[in-house]
Amino acid sequence: YLCTILFKIMNTKVKGYLLGMTAAATYGMNPLFALPLYADGMLPASVLFYRYLMAIVLVAAMLKIRGHDFSVSKRELGLLAVMGMLMAVSSLTLFESYRYMDAGIASTLLFVYPLMVALIMAAVFHECLTRITWLCLLLAMVGIGLLYNGEGGETLSLVGTLMVFASSLSYAIYIVSVNKTVLANMPTLKVTFYVLTFGLTLFIAYVAYNGELQTPSRWYLWGNLFALALFPTTISFLCTTGAIRYIGSTPTAILGALEPVTAIFFGILVFNEQITVRDWTGILLILLSVSFVVAGNQITAYLVRLRKMFPRRIG
Repeated sequence: YLCTILFKIMNTKVKGYLLGMTAAATYGMNPLFALPLYADGMLPASVLFYRYLMAIVLVAAMLKIRGHDFSVSKRELGLLAVMGMLMAVSSLTLFESYRYMDAGIASTLLFVYPLMVALIMAAVFHECLTRITWLCLLLAMVGIGLLYNGEGGETLSLVGTLMVFASSLSYAIYIVSVNKTVLANMPTLKVTFYVLTFGLTLFIAYVAYNGELQTPSRWYLWGNLFALALFPTTISFLCTTGAIRYIGSTPTAILGALEPVTAIFFGILVFNEQITVRDWTGILLILLSVSFVVAGNQITAYLVRLRKMFPRRIG
């Protein structure tokens, strides 16, 4: 109750940044709960089927408790269907990539989506790309190159890398679309409910095509499925949509810096994943590139202020 009161009195930007950070940190928990299910023999489509199904139940209950109805217009329904497919594709390709590379590396590669958001906003909505943004793109590409070409000459899986980039692109399009369509005026819970519902249809079709829906062989692994539904799905999706409305698409995407940090933390702590010096360098460059995008306007302002302190002498 106290947290609710404090949240209400916060200004819009503070709310947006808190929601964005919460969304990123909880989404970074995907490997923590998914990898034990893989070790049990479950495939990504089955894991995501239960994840989305449980999350739909949670969000539907929240909708009823908050007194919202489920009505939407035909136009909104069409957009929600597209958003659901985008999120489902993003989830499926990311979860499939975990089978080809360490989860921490996959989550770091996923972090190029803020730069994709910036490029989409520039190309489609004519937002100006500054020199700092171009520098960030270069840093990110160098960082990805360091991750892709590991020490000793080995490389990351090409299939896994392409899957992560597909996940990044679909997530970037989702973030931009939620902010730039009529969905921006729809209650966050309702958007999340329909996105999850339409996303579930992809996994139903995928499982039906393969003819098998797997279940955990140990009772306690159902807790992993519920945790996937709660943290990186329900909480993360709700916070992402809320953050987009408060601070916009690009800042929300940039706050995703916490995603790879969270995933790498659990990857090392829980799954004993090995991160080399070269990997750390690539990770640092990617995080720096997006952090500079966040501080882009402030950096420009400080440079202008510094330049005014030392004016050029004429003559």
